[in-house]
Amino acid sequence: MKTAILFESWHHGNTKKLCEAIKKEYDVTLLDVKEDAVELEEYDLICIASGVSFSKFYKEIEQATKDKMPEGKKVFLMYTCGKLGQDFAKNIKKTLSLKKCIILGTYCCKGHDTFGPLKLIGGLNKENPNEDDIQGAVKFYGEIIANFNKGDAPNGNVN
Repeated sequence: MKTAILFESWHHGNTKKLCEAIKKEYDVTLLDVKEDAVELEEYDLICIASGVSFSKFYKEIEQATKDKMPEGKKVFLMYTCGKLGQDFAKNIKKTLSLKKCIILGTYCCKGHDTFGPLKLIGGLNKENPNEDDIQGAVKFYGEIIANFNKGDAPNGNVN
């Protein structure tokens, strides 16, 4: 099974920390949407990973998903955000649904956030993602691949 993690992580590198931790433990290909050629056809499993801005995934990862995601792929999502509590993956899920992709689950955790006036006080969640958040992402990916061939998925959102 070939896995690609397509990510965009520019503000504080929060999401990239999750992606790199998974790469240390598993044989996955990391594709930075801003730096790498995005060709996804050869992958059996694809992760879309992003930070959140204005209550949705970053603009370039949303566009790359619309333009480059092949139809019918098995996909999972990861994101970091300043505040948990709502589904910031709503828009990307709509795009994936239109492409007939199967979403196997979503992992989200807090990330350091210095957007707007928050930077005046040093931001929120300065310590996040912390080691528990990072290991949670690695564990989540382990569950995804363990269930991949069985057709099962982990229980929705984690964290």
